[in-house]
Amino acid sequence: MTTLDSYDFSGKKALVRVDFNVPLNDKFEITDDTRIRATIPTISKILNDGGSVILMSHLGRPKDGPTEKYSLKHLVNPLSLILGKTVKFADDCIGESATELAAALQPGEVLLLENLRFYKEEEKGNEAFAEKLSKLGDVWVMDAFGTAHRAHASTAVIGKFFTDKVCGYVMQAELDNAERLLEHSERPFTAIMGGAKISDKILIIERLLDKVDNLIIGGGMSYTFSKAQGGSIGKSLLEADKQELTLELVEKAKAKGVNLILPLDTVIADKFSNDAERKVVEAGSIPDEWEGLDIGPKTIEIFADIIKNSKTVLWNGPMGVFEFPNFAIGTDAIAKAVVAVTEENDAFSLIGGGDSASAINNAGYGDRVSYVSTGGGALLEYMEGKVLPGVAALQA
Repeated sequence: MTTLDSYDFSGKKALVRVDFNVPLNDKFEITDDTRIRATIPTISKILNDGGSVILMSHLGRPKDGPTEKYSLKHLVNPLSLILGKTVKFADDCIGESATELAAALQPGEVLLLENLRFYKEEEKGNEAFAEKLSKLGDVWVMDAFGTAHRAHASTAVIGKFFTDKVCGYVMQAELDNAERLLEHSERPFTAIMGGAKISDKILIIERLLDKVDNLIIGGGMSYTFSKAQGGSIGKSLLEADKQELTLELVEKAKAKGVNLILPLDTVIADKFSNDAERKVVEAGSIPDEWEGLDIGPKTIEIFADIIKNSKTVLWNGPMGVFEFPNFAIGTDAIAKAVVAVTEENDAFSLIGGGDSASAINNAGYGDRVSYVSTGGGALLEYMEGKVLPGVAALQA
């Protein structure tokens, strides 16, 4: 795989696939620019070499072609400010405007193309569409790890049309950090798995059982474990068809000598709302009309204690409904524990994208852990041992 540092971009037009799928508010203002800032070193390296940059990305899930809400034009001014230079914009990603602006691009200049997903061909991995995109640049740089698990036109198929294919800094860092975690981790190794569904994490949990010393289970998925073990979970999240599986995972953990830790207590609410009535009950003792929305104080203490005695930590998924401040206490406590072990115990900590990344960044702790992944689903699939099309395309 060709790395960015080993390639000279002088006089080249680099077509760079980035992941600018950032959240926007109702005024089209970016509420978290982490993904944009992550790509700046890649863009800067190309420009400093004397190359020019053509950026392509998706934004959201537009259903029927061009939509104001999902236009990348909203990113032009913020990106210009971050880069410290005017970014040009093509109101299409193929076609006349893209072709003309790309052709006229001079060394040191940056062009942003309109949303790739305004064309259905992008997600279908259409070859003709990928070929049209490829004609805009001399070299393809793949730096969108968050979409590397998709065989889309711009993330994988496009590789067929380039001799020069380069792995960007974001991609390289993601792969290096995942590899370090899976193959070179110091013990004790603790994995913290949260989020809503056990079904999203089955494969990664099974693989981690061969790697970790401690497996902490929190968040919505913990109620399926609780119910399977005979507990009452009220109206809490439940994947009824996964109960048997949770019991099997508990047995597998025992057989492999892995310490699998489930919540001891839970913060429950009488409705799904930040201003709901709250109380703390023992795990598995949730009344019928109530639901668990966070881990309780005893659980926080036990989880934090295990984390603080670790040398490697992987965290994927929040401990509760962290979007509600009253039910973000558990997630915030885990974030603080991960920061503490990183800073005080020199542990290696990887935050596994998605909601965990949002939680740690929103709390202001992003630069106090070892690495925050920009790709939730892609990271999980890579750790499950799957081949990511966006990585394979760089290696072909």
